[in-house]
Amino acid sequence: MTDKKQPIDTRVHLEVEPEINRYFKAAIKSQASDLHLKVGHPLKLRVNDDIKDTTTEALTGETIQKLVFEILSEQQKQFFLENGSLDFAYEVGQAERFRVNIFRQRSKISLSARRIISKIPPLETLHLPAAIKAIADKSYEGLVLVTGPSRCGKSTTIAAMIDYINQTRSCHIITIEDPLEFTFIDKKAIVSQREIGIDVKDYADALNSLTRQDPDVVLIGEIRDKDTLAAAIRAAETGELVFGTLLSTNAVQTIQRIIDIFPQDERALARQTFSNNLCAIISQFLVPGAKKDISRVPAVEILIANPIIKNLIAEGRENDINGIIRTSLSEGMQNFTESLKSQVEIELIDLKMALQYAPSVEELKMALKGIMTRG
Repeated sequence: MTDKKQPIDTRVHLEVEPEINRYFKAAIKSQASDLHLKVGHPLKLRVNDDIKDTTTEALTGETIQKLVFEILSEQQKQFFLENGSLDFAYEVGQAERFRVNIFRQRSKISLSARRIISKIPPLETLHLPAAIKAIADKSYEGLVLVTGPSRCGKSTTIAAMIDYINQTRSCHIITIEDPLEFTFIDKKAIVSQREIGIDVKDYADALNSLTRQDPDVVLIGEIRDKDTLAAAIRAAETGELVFGTLLSTNAVQTIQRIIDIFPQDERALARQTFSNNLCAIISQFLVPGAKKDISRVPAVEILIANPIIKNLIAEGRENDINGIIRTSLSEGMQNFTESLKSQVEIELIDLKMALQYAPSVEELKMALKGIMTRG
């Protein structure tokens, strides 16, 4: 049985362009965010959040296997056959990258791929609150978590924050990702990017060697388990600014999920350690934009770990945190209601759309009372 931590070499060199590229190119041409290959169906593309059929032929199991195996190394094929799933990055030409997962379902091979937009957008173009730039500033140390559902722009937000640091601070930035998404070019900072399976065996090895690499800023692609979280906190304890992502909807849920990662008998200490090293939690989701040239706009909740917040986390009083966020706008904090209100006021989000996406419709109605009356 192959060790699941075995390095997977994703660099496959082919003299003839792989047949599967025509599917990736269709996704690029259609400005799709994701593509899906499944037996019995044509190519499906996710465009503006909706999965759409294409006019390509329905795919057979033999066709998908041939398409996929052509771009895999022998080591990758063996890993997939033994484990039933494989993640890797794939390049089409020199400018387009995809994050690919192949998996078995009902004994047949399927493929899902997320298009990686290689150009890192400046922070000021993402319609994010000003506090996001402040969090990325060198005056902050500790753990910064960017959370939200899939396809909510977490990776783009972090990449923009990292590139802002790259432009403004003389430091060493290390990213640890599986796979690499955005490619950074050294500016004022030195940026070292390590891809799991190519540059380092696994997250554990990458994180354990961090202290010998003199980092100032660390990006962990995704906090997946206790070991990854513990290593991220250790890095934060030594004075680094550490970024990570998590699939959770808001700050309170994020804190609860972090604590739940640890066994019951370790949670009291985990609360104390996590609260001491937390810098901020940024949670976001995307809302359809009101302007033709802006398809989606982020609604953002920001928690800044001030002494009050740290005490509440340490004492297990997460339910009191929302009240602190609501009354701490001057510190850069905001909840989703305040975010949606702000985006409506500057006409980036339509009022009806904001109400549709609001976590609390009544709370947003009260916040927007003046605007709704004028409307």
